[in-house]
Amino acid sequence: MHIGDFAFHRPTTLAQACSLSRELGEGALFLAGGTDVVPDLKRRLRPATDLISLAQIEELRGIREVDGGIEIGALTTHAEVAVHPLVRTHLAALSDAASSIGGHQVRSQATIGGNWCGGVPCADTPPASIAGGAVAVVTNGEGEREIDAAAFITAPRVTALNTGEILRCIRIPARPAHSGTSFQRFTLRKGLALAVASVAVGLEVEGDRINGARVALGAVGPTPIVAKASIGVLEKATATDEVFEEAARAAATDAQPITDLRGSVDYRREIVTVLTRRALRQALGRAREGAMTGGGER
Repeated sequence: MHIGDFAFHRPTTLAQACSLSRELGEGALFLAGGTDVVPDLKRRLRPATDLISLAQIEELRGIREVDGGIEIGALTTHAEVAVHPLVRTHLAALSDAASSIGGHQVRSQATIGGNWCGGVPCADTPPASIAGGAVAVVTNGEGEREIDAAAFITAPRVTALNTGEILRCIRIPARPAHSGTSFQRFTLRKGLALAVASVAVGLEVEGDRINGARVALGAVGPTPIVAKASIGVLEKATATDEVFEEAARAAATDAQPITDLRGSVDYRREIVTVLTRRALRQALGRAREGAMTGGGER
């Protein structure tokens, strides 16, 4: 498959990259790891007259502590996110999601920014980030704005980014006391497969009381879904198997799946029920473990 002719640009600053995007218009695409963009170009899913490489913009790389939370640069690879101790401590669900993507070669090349900006419904890191209350920090080269993680992907392969804007980083807030997260994913085979469904959960507990809950679904709607019915069951409830079962069933009603080669609507709803139940139990266990040790998630 032939990609076709295009001009290749190598800006060294965010301001240069944003300016190029505005100047070149709709035919210009940003290139990060390339694991999605290059195959899409070969399949003619994304026509491009220009590719703007972000590889030389160092401020898009790295994981750092900021105001008690962390920032993950958009060019940080999934391999780095999966093993970094700051990510593991602040949002274990995101670490688990990053480690589930592709094989080692893909994870070493693909970036978290690319996973978000591709806008595909089965992307794994956006739901996990929603469970941690994350925001996307975007820049136009002159100023910045924040977009809630749940609002970043607006439709399949469409994001809230404007022309000339770049996702600079994912910002994860300070980890609440007595909190835990979990990411659960189901595929039709063990390796290198897209998710049939995924569920990410964040819980804040005090003893057996659930003071706060986040539930996000992936691959069962046109965008990541905030499972409002499930959250409504959980908040201010007692963490029991019965409550978790009710919340899991509610999450299945929140889902908006379709029937395709990977599964039917009913199949996906049942998987969401199972994954939500698993995620709630793991998130609760991590919250209790963190409360006992005084540390973060593991």
